Amino acid sequence: MTAPSKEAHLKIEVPDIGEVSALWLCPARARWLLVLAHGAGAGMGHPFLGKLAAELASVEVATFRYQFPYMEQRRRVPDSPPVLKSTVRAAVRAASETAPDLHILAGGKSMGGRMTSQAAADHPLELEKVRGLVFFGFPLHPPGNPGTKRAEHLAQVRIPMLFLQGTRDQFADLKLLRPICANLGARATLHEIETADHSFHVLKSSGKTDAEVMRELAQSVRTWADALSLSGSARRA
Repeated sequence: MTAPSKEAHLKIEVPDIGEVSALWLCPARARWLLVLAHGAGAGMGHPFLGKLAAELASVEVATFRYQFPYMEQRRRVPDSPPVLKSTVRAAVRAASETAPDLHILAGGKSMGGRMTSQAAADHPLELEKVRGLVFFGFPLHPPGNPGTKRAEHLAQVRIPMLFLQGTRDQFADLKLLRPICANLGARATLHEIETADHSFHVLKSSGKTDAEVMRELAQSVRTWADALSLSGSARRA
């Protein structure tokens, strides 16, 4: 893996909330920029996101990671959905100003991806520069409580979406997620990783290591993004 460029620490302004931190990592020949939100229980500095950002840099995808206000303020309970979605929109604006020449994707790990999709469903014009959404473990339902209510807003998202899901993810029963993606048609691409859990740890029986899975995630994003350039739509992986 090619060594990525050094991360830059930035601040972004969330309207009516204040400043939050961001990490900007851009490889020398970047082709895409992914605005990347963290999950509910860990901030932008979590090792998973750091490794993911490095792998994405190795396939020429820049990343703009950022904190939600509650994590910036070291609170445990996530902010309300309006605050989370406002932060998503502020991060996309800041990222587009940081790298105006790159095509933009947005998404995140678990809750961060879901809040990005809700922001895109509620205010599509505010995210009009975003070419597609990427979900690293879409949290379809709480563990042990399967349901599809959290996916109802996806029908209002008008841009392509990439779902990267482990087959052992307790937050998303694939028997429920697969038909949701099928109903979304060309807008949805579902890439399944055998034996991976919600943190994308895999069993030895998979024949893969966690490091190989991380590379697979990054390469899947790059391949899907390049397909957007060629066809303007997502496709089933």
